[in-house]
Amino acid sequence: MPIKVDHLTHEYNPGTSMAQKAVNDVSFEIQDGEFIGLIGHTGSGKSTLIQHFNALIKPTSGKIYLDGEDINADKSKLKSVRRRVGLVFQYPEYQLFEMTVLKDVCYGPTNLGLSEGEINKAAKEALTLVGIDESYYEKSPFELSGGEKRRVAIAGILAMKPKILVLDEPAAGVDPRGRNEILEAIKKMHDETGITVIMVSHSMEDVAKYANRILVMDKGKLAMEGTPKEIFSKVDELEKIGLAAPEVSYIMRGISKKFDVPSDIFTVEEAVDAIYKMLKGDSR
Repeated sequence: MPIKVDHLTHEYNPGTSMAQKAVNDVSFEIQDGEFIGLIGHTGSGKSTLIQHFNALIKPTSGKIYLDGEDINADKSKLKSVRRRVGLVFQYPEYQLFEMTVLKDVCYGPTNLGLSEGEINKAAKEALTLVGIDESYYEKSPFELSGGEKRRVAIAGILAMKPKILVLDEPAAGVDPRGRNEILEAIKKMHDETGITVIMVSHSMEDVAKYANRILVMDKGKLAMEGTPKEIFSKVDELEKIGLAAPEVSYIMRGISKKFDVPSDIFTVEEAVDAIYKMLKGDSR
């Protein structure tokens, strides 16, 4: 198992009047190759939680295990932890700085002490995974579109060959076309490499489409976990904590009251398929 979170608590400003538990006694496990969607209202503890996965911040109490080892037990192993767990923050393109796309993606593997041949191979493989071909290698990253910059920034993390990729709102602030390109590239990479993906998102549509399991945070606690169908069928519970099911699910629930279509549909693709079958006269 790549990650086990064991009674994790993180408190900001402990021992003061400003003390606040951003993460409060949270436990769960993530298995190899999963695509996890992490959702929750603003301030629910999502961002604090994911920063523990590569020991960027330490727990106030509780532990994080990576392949059975407590990641905070030995400081000398932190470099290894951060190589295995790649963390991509919101707007990672702001960290692009090299003169060319290829040089920027080479930066991470260079710091790992690899040979020049290994560095270039890792960078080119990472760029291919996110859909950036060799015609971009010598371009300035600052000449690219928003979606292309984001994919180059993600490639910079992938070039270090992480076992787990953690993405904080990977499509935030990008136009619809760029958003689709980023998410499809992440999905393709997951399918082709088997890498474990943990994606924080405010988009219920994106989580329903791409994740195979969802973790729901609320006020620092793990409120729910399950498959997209299990989570988004609990509409009343989600709405109580300021979330909702994907918009298409509300539409399909309304249609199902008058027509013979399933009501437990949470992606546009499923909705199109169900409506097509209904129009053809197929049964559920």
